[in-house]
Amino acid sequence: MEAVWLQHYPRGVPAEVDIFRFASLKDMLEQSCGRFRERPAFTNMGVTLSYGELDRLSRDFGAYLQQVAGLRKGERVAIMLPNLLQYPVVLFGALRAGMVVVNVNPLYTARELQHQLADSGAVAVVVLENFAHTLQEVVAATAVRHVITTRVGDLFPPVKACLVNFVIKRIKRMVPRWSLPGAVAFNTALKLGARHTLSDVPLTHADIAFLQYTGGTTGVAKGAMLTHGNLLANVEQTSAWIGGTLKEGEEVIITPLPLYHIFALTANLLLFVKWGANDVLITNPRDIPRFVRELRNTRFTAIVGVNTLFNMLLNAPGFDKVKQANAGALKVAVAGGMAVQRAVAERWQQTMGVALIEGYGLTEASPIVCANPLDAKAFSGKIGMPIPSTRVTMRDEAGRELPLGEEGELCVQGPQVMRGYWNMPEETARVLGTDGWLRTGDMGVMDAHGVIRFIDRCKDVIVVSGFKVYPNEVEEVVMMHPGVKEVGAVGVPDEKSGAAVKVFVVKKDAALTAAAVIAHCKANLTAYKVPKQVEFRDKLPKSAIGKILRRELKQEHAASASAAPRACDA
Repeated sequence: MEAVWLQHYPRGVPAEVDIFRFASLKDMLEQSCGRFRERPAFTNMGVTLSYGELDRLSRDFGAYLQQVAGLRKGERVAIMLPNLLQYPVVLFGALRAGMVVVNVNPLYTARELQHQLADSGAVAVVVLENFAHTLQEVVAATAVRHVITTRVGDLFPPVKACLVNFVIKRIKRMVPRWSLPGAVAFNTALKLGARHTLSDVPLTHADIAFLQYTGGTTGVAKGAMLTHGNLLANVEQTSAWIGGTLKEGEEVIITPLPLYHIFALTANLLLFVKWGANDVLITNPRDIPRFVRELRNTRFTAIVGVNTLFNMLLNAPGFDKVKQANAGALKVAVAGGMAVQRAVAERWQQTMGVALIEGYGLTEASPIVCANPLDAKAFSGKIGMPIPSTRVTMRDEAGRELPLGEEGELCVQGPQVMRGYWNMPEETARVLGTDGWLRTGDMGVMDAHGVIRFIDRCKDVIVVSGFKVYPNEVEEVVMMHPGVKEVGAVGVPDEKSGAAVKVFVVKKDAALTAAAVIAHCKANLTAYKVPKQVEFRDKLPKSAIGKILRRELKQEHAASASAAPRACDA
């Protein structure tokens, strides 16, 4: 397909970018730390690390991994942290030491955590002590031999650190009891590392930087192998797209999305480190009153989030004062991870005076594929055009390219596309094929200007607040309950999260209740995967070969939505 979008690119955006500007992510960080040494790099709970401090601390942590823990190039280091100052220190320390980063959702259940640690072969993990009890349950069944624990305030000034850590542990009681013999405290690791030299590890674009876990386009979580070249390409591609709007060394970006998620990892952390920005980390965006206070007290120039987050902010008491406090500083508001609702986008623009710019991406593409122009005057309802050095086509089920205007599966080719899935050659071949085009599993249509409209997820993927939920995994967990005979999981509309999980259950035990099903799921699934509704049935619709027809379940739910509810909400 001809790259028709190039004729309609925003002024100054090139068709191609120089993906070899930096040799590795380590090189990019070190150059930024040199150029912006005195500038603020990361801020959290009122405490700021400069680029110079980030350079020193990440060097110390990298030296600890190399010289004290004895890790070698290519070994995997898991990071199980929310948005704290420790996160970029650990991330860049591991990368500078030549390790591969495995991002872990700290809210994972023991089952989910064990799968990811075991599958990745991680030999070290850095965990916030609030979640150490989960690690305690599974660490013996993994290859992990080095555990580093940290507390929320560990990188705060001494007095504030003591106060914050005391309140969290003793007053709020947010740290369940845990025992991990041999675990090393984060600050101890930094002190030990400071006594050693960080050995320079030659890294190239071909070296793996992250095993970023995702469900791929279907199935259980898989580790997408994202190389230094993949991430650097996506940073350069996105930099070219935003180049006419932002200025190096001057921006302040608000980061409420978790850095362990690929969207925030690239669009917030890596991109804005390259630009020498101050990244304001929001540890708990669900604490809306505190989040709004942070926004009122910060003259931020950019914010990246998902539809549900923007909607929560708009409905929060006191948010109307954010625009006044911001005093016109905001330049860019970007939404991704899930479809943006027009009502939210229009209300955001009315409130903040800046359009909500929608883009599209996925883990396997590091993640950014398409974006709308940053100077857009209004919400378009589309996901924009392919970014520089990226090609997109729509294909049918047989893999044939479709003409403009026809709906098909969105397929991507570019330097940001992953190498493949970790230890899963068959799944890699299914998704990438012999031609290297990534089959995204998403449906779309491209118009004559190269602008793409997103239609829906292929098959049955449920997107809850920007996170993918896979029915197979939910069904597998529900079937683990001894009182369940059969189950089908689907996504249903939800005002807060865009979609929610609903399960249809055939009982094995007549005494089984919806509350019991939900409690079982809460013990084995991350919160956003837990069903909000349970409906009991005598039987489930099936195909001729016995496959449960989720499509019919969704249709039946929609048809009965206006009738008396049969479902039990969590």
